[in-house]
Amino acid sequence: MRSRPQGAAAGAIVWRLATKWRVAVDRALAPLGLTHAQYVLLAALHGLERAGRRPSQRELADDTGLEALYVSKLARTLEANGLVARHRDPHDTRAVRLSVTDHGRERLRPALQAVQELLERLLAPLGGRDSARTAALVGELAELLDAPLDPPTGSS
Repeated sequence: MRSRPQGAAAGAIVWRLATKWRVAVDRALAPLGLTHAQYVLLAALHGLERAGRRPSQRELADDTGLEALYVSKLARTLEANGLVARHRDPHDTRAVRLSVTDHGRERLRPALQAVQELLERLLAPLGGRDSARTAALVGELAELLDAPLDPPTGSS
């Protein structure tokens, strides 16, 4: 059994797991003509639309954790492929609102299925997606995700 690294090695484990996941998703989605990043944007946009929202590129960037410039680039690519429509916001000329096209929803269905199957395989050692161990892990990862990394500001 491998020894479990402590402390500073946690960053290396997070990096390796994130990389492993990204590569696995890229491979699973390649036959569908999507990359992991495109899938993230399309799936997030679809979820927001189902919740009754029509987000701007900035709102989608905030929701996904992607840089706004990268979201803009991804949205243009997805638009060129007929998966996303981009619309100027009539109330804010700086904002671009996004929506999933019918073609985008058709392409997203098998992509969602492929990623869910991959997620089941990834989480199997913890008892699957609905296990108590997975719920605890998700809670701890969310706590880390919410932790600020910027140095604290204050008067000296």
